[in-house]
Amino acid sequence: MTQTTHAISLAGSVATVTEYLGFAINNILYQRGVYPPEDFQQVKKFGLPLMISTDADLNAYLAELLQQIASWIAHGTCRRLVLLITEVQSERTLERWEISIKAEPAASSSHLRGGGRKSEEEVRCEIQAVMRQITASVSFLPVIAQPCAFDLLVYTSANAQLPSTAWEPSDPQVLKRGVEVKLRSFTTSFHHVDTNVVYRE
Repeated sequence: MTQTTHAISLAGSVATVTEYLGFAINNILYQRGVYPPEDFQQVKKFGLPLMISTDADLNAYLAELLQQIASWIAHGTCRRLVLLITEVQSERTLERWEISIKAEPAASSSHLRGGGRKSEEEVRCEIQAVMRQITASVSFLPVIAQPCAFDLLVYTSANAQLPSTAWEPSDPQVLKRGVEVKLRSFTTSFHHVDTNVVYRE
């Protein structure tokens, strides 16, 4: 019996990274209690049971955001996505989740054309490991007892095209003197994705 493996393409890489971002955001919002548990439903993705939002407004916002991010990734102008969790009352930042996206130098080399690309299954297993760490983050992150909100920042190249006035410049909102935990990374042959969290003790 012959097993067929499918090498990931550039378009497939963009779609996979974008999909990871969407599920990572949902997972973080669920695990950190930004939205109530009843606003989520369980689905299976990357070989894992993951929670996704059922909130129509949130889903519409994320869909528009991810569509634009996918375009930026395809054009090589998206550098990182940052998810901030803040206290509603004080607006103090409690956690800063950062997902960095780098184009792989080998992506333009001839060895990829020669079949040196990673398979979709290899990429899926790597993403699965990162998702497991995000889910397990509740074991070391401080309990959030107060109502919280979230904000998303996207770092782009200076030449990135902003689609509308809905996007506006922002300061980095770095969490000073926070504790940083680096999670696993994954690569698609075309993109290298790192995930980490900085939290206030």
